[in-house]
Amino acid sequence: MQCLVKSYIDNLIALLTKVDTTYIYQIIDALDKCHDKQATVYIMGNGGSAATASHMANDLSVGLKLREIRNFNVQSLSDNTPVCTAIANDIGYENVFYAQLKNKLQPDDLVIALSCSGNSENIVKASQYTKKIGATLVGMTGFDGGELKKISDISFHVNTDNGEYGLVEDVHMILDHIIYSYYIAQKPENKTNYTMR
Repeated sequence: MQCLVKSYIDNLIALLTKVDTTYIYQIIDALDKCHDKQATVYIMGNGGSAATASHMANDLSVGLKLREIRNFNVQSLSDNTPVCTAIANDIGYENVFYAQLKNKLQPDDLVIALSCSGNSENIVKASQYTKKIGATLVGMTGFDGGELKKISDISFHVNTDNGEYGLVEDVHMILDHIIYSYYIAQKPENKTNYTMR
């Protein structure tokens, strides 16, 4: 047990040391441009990545708004269970994100897509639509990156063996907290106004 725990921690540390911070700066820059244009940030993911999408939406919206740092218009496409299940039931699960973006997504908007494999059919379809509209696509991937890594305007990739879901999702969640902490640091006097979760 101790060997497994230490190995997992060592592997996570090794992945974090390999993170190319250039892509983090690019994501922050894309968020700022979206904010300045009063455009919308859409975030999507399946399973554990859906939970990360929800967490990111929380941090970027209410988390920053309460501190009067940013007022992002953020929507997690994974959050509305009735909408997702209706779309999946009526026209197929591959459309759960695409159908929410169709005829709504604008060129100034930002789409953040999370997929460990980069090949989830519903993520890829919505991402391809994002490219068609001309909105900015941020891909957060793992394993070999799959199709999402290939088509993303900004690719935050965690290079792991296939199946290393936990490690990939851990690094994706840490990315969210890095971005959130960056914005918090822009207004240090607000740090003591609210307790961190």
